[in-house]
Order: sequence, then structure tokens, then C-alpha cells
Amino acid sequence: MLVPIFTLKLNHKINPRMVTVGKYDGKHPCLTCATTAGKVFIHNPHTRGERGGRMEGSADTDISLLNINQAVSAVCAGRLDASKPNDILMVGTQTNLLAYDVDNNSDLFYQDTPDGSNAIIVGHLGSIDTPLAVVGGNCSLHGYDYEGNDPFWTVTGDNVCSLAMLDFNGDGVNELIVGSEDFDIRIFKEDEIIAEMTETETITSLCKMMGSRFGYALANGTVGVYDRTARYWRIKVSRFGFMLANGTVGVYDRTARYCRIKSKNQAVTINSFDLDGDGVPELITGWSNGKIDARSDRTGEVVFKDNFTNAVAGIVDADYRLDGQQQLICCSIEGEVRGYKAAPQEMKGNLMDTNVEQETIRELSQRKQNLLLELKNYEENQKAAQSSRPSGLGDLDQGQMGIIPANTQLQTTLQVNHGKEGKAPHVELNVCTTNDTVVRAVLIFAEGIFEGESYVVHPVNVGVSSSLRVPIIPPKDVPVDLHIKAFVGLRNSNQFHVFELTRQLPRFSMYALCGGDVPEPKSSVVFQVNERVQRVLMWINQNFLLQEDLVCPGALDARFMSLRGAGPLCVKMETNGQVTIKTDDMDVAAEVIQSLALFLKIEDLQVTADFPDEMEALRLTLIKVDDFHAVRQKLTAEMADHSNLIRSLVVRAEDARLMGDMKNMKKGYMELFDLNKDLINGYKIRCNNHTELLSCLKQVNQVIQKAGKLRVGKHKTQVVNACRDAIKNNNASSLFKIMRSGAVTS
Repeated sequence: MLVPIFTLKLNHKINPRMVTVGKYDGKHPCLTCATTAGKVFIHNPHTRGERGGRMEGSADTDISLLNINQAVSAVCAGRLDASKPNDILMVGTQTNLLAYDVDNNSDLFYQDTPDGSNAIIVGHLGSIDTPLAVVGGNCSLHGYDYEGNDPFWTVTGDNVCSLAMLDFNGDGVNELIVGSEDFDIRIFKEDEIIAEMTETETITSLCKMMGSRFGYALANGTVGVYDRTARYWRIKVSRFGFMLANGTVGVYDRTARYCRIKSKNQAVTINSFDLDGDGVPELITGWSNGKIDARSDRTGEVVFKDNFTNAVAGIVDADYRLDGQQQLICCSIEGEVRGYKAAPQEMKGNLMDTNVEQETIRELSQRKQNLLLELKNYEENQKAAQSSRPSGLGDLDQGQMGIIPANTQLQTTLQVNHGKEGKAPHVELNVCTTNDTVVRAVLIFAEGIFEGESYVVHPVNVGVSSSLRVPIIPPKDVPVDLHIKAFVGLRNSNQFHVFELTRQLPRFSMYALCGGDVPEPKSSVVFQVNERVQRVLMWINQNFLLQEDLVCPGALDARFMSLRGAGPLCVKMETNGQVTIKTDDMDVAAEVIQSLALFLKIEDLQVTADFPDEMEALRLTLIKVDDFHAVRQKLTAEMADHSNLIRSLVVRAEDARLMGDMKNMKKGYMELFDLNKDLINGYKIRCNNHTELLSCLKQVNQVIQKAGKLRVGKHKTQVVNACRDAIKNNNASSLFKIMRSGAVTS
């Protein structure tokens, strides 16, 4: 059994996911955590000393407090200056980023971050020479060097929640792994997206493992491991039970899940650490119920468990005892810290205590009972079949035994249902049998469609028939595998056969084929491909839900209607290779282009985009941004004036009090009271202004992201960078031209 080698009670609360370790003097690791009241505490058991400036400390304690005076949103420590051995502490808030030199007790730089600082990571990125502190905010990524410059900037699809760095593609340099609120994991090679994986919830945590593998955690309790882009195998624990319990943990290999497990509790934080001493790091997960577990990245099997009395806040690793060995350091939200050392070889495979072993025995015993019950049913059926009956086996006997005709088959069809009054448009899955047997229940397992990733249809006895219809509404345009299990038997049967099959839902299944009378949208994307019309037609037949394949002898003109209310979608192609995508939704156009480029294996694609409604909305948003910036500057100036006035009023009121002039003292304090109310009201206005500004900046970043996704390869990166330069130069007309043509105009 593995036990902690040290336990600390720090007597400071710790904010979840805001724990890091830094060697601020280049030698001694210090545990650093964000705590309440806008402060960060640094635990340094190796040296003690009083501090000044931002730091508060004393000679009789190991803890120093750093006053930020704002709610902290992220902390990270790392070497930002490659010429110096000491780490720099990065502290992010929703408005600023502080780079703090703890050893010298001084600010390295202080930057405004209008997009906020939701996640921070320090390291070398791509071919950029200097280390960067990469800050993920409101749909944007900024990379700052040790001088406070930002040589790296790009946009992403939604608010950034988590970051990691590793060599994803084996080219010898780090790529940036970004998890965001739109359920996507994106891989950036500097400012170019080289891979995207879609998950089923917000990606709350990411961590580097071994080689190209990285761990992830979702807001719904899912954790797992990815390894690049190829699926080797995948497992799910307690297939039926965990699905209904809305609880998953697992492992992906490349862009497919390598293993996956789900829990009812939330995975607060994850890290990688070789706890069992086998040379391969395990995925360490800290849960909201205080549990810590270590799972094999190959099988998802639990190799170690422990429990805190409170929720876990963070998990890091460091040589905290300075004995030459790394320890796994786990922190709870109440300030309890435990350190674990990797197990020696003689303990390999025996890290869990006897209680866990007994729990495993109970689970195996329960499985044994289930198998014995199943065996008993088979034996009873066999006895009934062998018993002599005057009339042979009748329908009643067959029903009792669960016997169905040998030629029974389960058939499934998918079709678009336009809905009707009180029922939204959807994709309809029809499950039916080929004879008089009935479908008693249908279970569907699919990621990202159903809550809990499963859906059960179980009609009442009087409504049982040979077919069942299941409505499906995919929230996003991604292909989904539907794993279907159907209970099939006779109408009076108590036992049922389970039929299993898998159907794939096409990417654009929520678009219904329409006739030529559908009006064309006024927005469009035009580009040229060196392909035949039949190849694009083949892509349509594979990615849209059609009752029969489309046939087109000449030019292509396919029209669809979005079931989500996004309006018509027209796909046209001339025989000379010119393709036109018409839709008023920029997101839909981007998804169509990315899917088509992937199918046709196009590496670089430039387009001409015309979205007048989107551009008008962007123009109005940019005007709002300028107005909000002006209001912010005005409010800041007013607050500065009020601060100077407060100083003079306090001095005058105190002078009046000392001179016994109660009338003027009362007058002075009344003026102070009124001025304080004005300051509070101004602060509320400033907060609301900041919230609106963040919303507008998010819209701007999302439009830039959409404009980039309309292109493929190098043209995508060029558009994003050119848009960034246009915004920095406050050149709105250039921004619109870049989004339209994709080229940088002089």
C-alpha cells in the first residue's frame, strides 16, 4: 500500500486549478497557490525571510502572501528568461497579467489583457527562440516573452479553458494544445491549427504525458488520454451502468479515444506521474469529492486510490524534499497537502490498500452472480425444450422460453423529419424487425448527442410493436457513431434477445434536400478546385442524409434547408471546377469547406467570401468596442480625479476635527460619503462596461476565427495574422477586405 511521505496543513484555502510549483531562486521548489481575497501564497519550506512590497511574510512561517488585489483566474510558474535559472511567477486576472520575480520581489512586467486570462502555460513554442508565457482568454491566445512583448497571437473558437505543450507530431518542437468551451481540442503549430478533436463537454484540464500523448478532463466528469490521430482500441467501464449514471474515464490514441471513463463527480485537475515505478507515467486525476486516482494510460485500470476530506484543488510534481526524487504533490481546497513518492520495484502492482482489494472482490462476486443467473435461464430453457409435451412447443411455450424465429433480423433506417406543431425538426431513427417479433426496448449510445451519452426508448406494453422510432437532434455538424442495442422477442415473452449494431450519422444530417424553388442566400463563398463534379457529388452523398444518391450529369446544383433554422444551403459546381457555397451562416460555410477539403485531400485553399450581414454586424461591433474603450478611459480618469479629491477632503475633515470645528468636519465627511457613493456607482458602471467589452471582443475574435476556417492550410494562418495586424492598426476597411479576399491588400 502506498502512503504519503509528507502531509502539510497550510491553513489557507486554495482555489481549484490554481496550483503550481516554481524554483524562484533557481534551486528550491516552492508550492504556489491562489487563495481568497485576491492573494497568492508561496510555500517555501527551505528558506525563510521577511518580505516587502507585494509580498507579506515573516521569519517564523514558511508562507509568504502576494497581494494581487484582484480575483485571480490563473497561476503558472516557469523559466521565462532562458539566460537565468530562476522561474517567474505568472498571475492572471480577468483584466491583467502579472509576471513577478519572486526572488527579487519585483514585477517583471504588467500587461493589460482585455480578453482575460483563463489559463496560462510557460514554455518553448515551435520555432520561437525565447520561452513564452501563453495566456488563453476570450477566444484568443497571447504569448508574452520576458520583456512583456507578445510575438505570438492567434484566435480560437471559444473561451480558452486549458492549455498544454508537447511535441504532438514528432518534429522536435512543442505544439500548443488548447481546450475551449466549444468542446473542441485544437493543436496549434505556432499560429496554425494542425489538428482538431471534438469532445462532448468543455475541456477543463489538459496535461502532457509521455511522447505525443496528453491527458484531458471534461466538465461532465470525463477524463482520458489522446495520442496523435489514430485509434488503436477503446474501452468503457460498466458500459450500461455508467451511461445511465452520467458518469465516463478513458484513454484516446491519436484523435480517437484510447480509453475513456466517466464519473458522477467532476474531474477538477489532472497530471501525469509515474507512481507505480514502471517507467510509464499514469494519469493522475483529482476529483470534486476529494478522491485521487491513478490510471494506466494503456488500459484505464486504476492502480492507486486515495481520498481527501475535501475537494481536490490541484496536482503538481516536484523534488520538494530535495532528495533527488520527484514527488507527486496533491492539494485540497482547504489547504491540506500530501506528497507521494513513486513506488519501489518490490511494491509494483500492489499500491492499493486492502479495502480497495475487497471492493474489487465484491465487484467480481456481483459479476459472477449475474453470469450464474444468465446460465440458469439457459438451463431452464434447455429443460423446457427437452420435456415431453403433448402438443409440442406452442407459441406460449416459445414466448416463455424467449425463442424467436431463426431468420429474425433487425433493420434500421435514418431519415430527415421536418417536424410538426409541437415537435422540432430532427433526424428519425427507425428500428424494426423482419417478422412478427416485437422491439421491446432500444438503447442508443452516442457521444455528444444525448445527455449522459445514452438514450433509452421503452414503450408501455400496449404500445409494443415490431418497430420503434427514435428522434435524434445532433447539436453540431460532426459524424457520430450510433451504437444500438435492441431487445427483441415475442409479444408475450419475458426473455428477450439483444441485437447489437452500429450506424453512422452523417456530418450534415440536419440538412434536408430541397427542390430548385428554394431562394438562394445572398452570402457566398467561391473557390476553385482541380476535381471533377462527380467527386464533389460523392462527398455530398456521403456527408448528407439522402434517401437515394444524387446523380448529376453536368453542373452541380444541390440545395438543402437547415433543420436548425440557419436557412438554405446551396452547393454549386461548374464543370470548370469553380465551387460556390451559398449560405448566410458563416459557421456552416466553414464546416462545409473544411469537410470538402478533407475529402478531396486539399492542403491549401484560398476563397473569396462575401457575407454582407456578418460584415455589417462586425462593423457595428467594432464601433461598440471603440465606444466602450472611450467610456473606460473616461471612467478611469474620473476615478483618478476622485481619488485626488478624496485625499484633500480627508485632510480637511481631519484638520477640522483637530481644531474642534464640528460643523466643517461634518460637512467634509458628508462630502466624502457622497464622493464614495459616486465612486461605487462608477465602479459598477465600469464593471458593466468591461463585461460588454468582453462580449464584443469575443464576437470580433469569433468572426476572425470563422474567416480563417473558410480557408485551408497556409491561407488560413495568413488571414488570421493579417486580421490581427489590421485590428492593431485600427484599420477596419483593411480588415473587411482581408476577410473577403483572404489577401493582404496594400
